[in-house]
Order: sequence, then structure tokens, then C-alpha cells
Amino acid sequence: MGVLLIGVYVFVLSMFVGFEIITKIPPTLHTPLMSGANAISGITLVGSLYAAQRGEVTVSSVLGCLAIAFATVNVVGGFLVTDRMLKMFRKDKRK
Repeated sequence: MGVLLIGVYVFVLSMFVGFEIITKIPPTLHTPLMSGANAISGITLVGSLYAAQRGEVTVSSVLGCLAIAFATVNVVGGFLVTDRMLKMFRKDKRK
């Protein structure tokens, strides 16, 4: 029970710290930070593939499959947002 309580405590604190950090970032830094977040999500994707590698269905393989799905959505969404933001800074060639 103590380990679960410490885990919840760390999770809640990390949510508050993450929110404070994200709200303090200027808009000009969002694109580079999104690229870094995509790299971290790629590492998460590799780790979740490792967790889901077993042939039998266990808790770790089910959680690994969920992590694969969520990390893939995060990576694809991050690249789409980054591409859209970079298009805003391109000069229009029609002018």
C-alpha cells in the first residue's frame, strides 16, 4: 500500500510541475520542444514493444499493447502538429 501511495504522490506532483512548466514556455519554443517530445515518445514506443513481446497474455503484455497504441498516437499527432506549425512560418510561393 505504501508503494502505491508513493506512486500516486509522484504522479500528482509531476502533473503540477508539468503544467507549470508548459504554461511558462513561450510560443516560439513549442516546435523544438514538440520535436523533443516526439523523440521521447519514440523511446517509449520501443520500450512498450519490449514489454509486449511475450507470446502469452499477461498484465505486462496487455499494458505493453496499450502503451504501443498511446505512444503511436502521440508520435503521429506530434509530427502532425509540428508540420502544421512549420507551415505557418513558410513563405507563400504564390506571391
